[in-house]
Amino acid sequence: MLRDLDTLIASMQPELQPGVYVFASLPHDAAVSGAGIVATFREREGLTVVMEEGAARAAGIEPLFRAAWITLTVHSDLNAVGLTAAFARALGDVNISCNVIAAAYHDHIFVPVDDAGRAMDALFDLQRRAGMLAASSKP
Repeated sequence: MLRDLDTLIASMQPELQPGVYVFASLPHDAAVSGAGIVATFREREGLTVVMEEGAARAAGIEPLFRAAWITLTVHSDLNAVGLTAAFARALGDVNISCNVIAAAYHDHIFVPVDDAGRAMDALFDLQRRAGMLAASSKP
């Protein structure tokens, strides 16, 4: 488990997950079990779900946001400081929005589906630059 920011960024290894995912909002009493659900979050206004687009379509769920899902495969510490800010800035610098879910082992980034390739390029560029910085600071 990594905590050092430069090491985290240099090791983040972004991986684009196959498929298209959607964010949607459901009533609090909605039954949300089954295939296709990636994450849920209970908010005051309703239950936010992140799920496979095909499963949402089959269930008649209206998407709020269509996304590509990128996982940073480095095992980051939940107490690590600055990783989210670093990749959000790298994506923001190329005008790509991101929605982030930090799970127990990895960070998961959801970007507009049409921006997936550019997002991966931006993240790999950030990783490469951090690796060069880390290498140049070694004695």
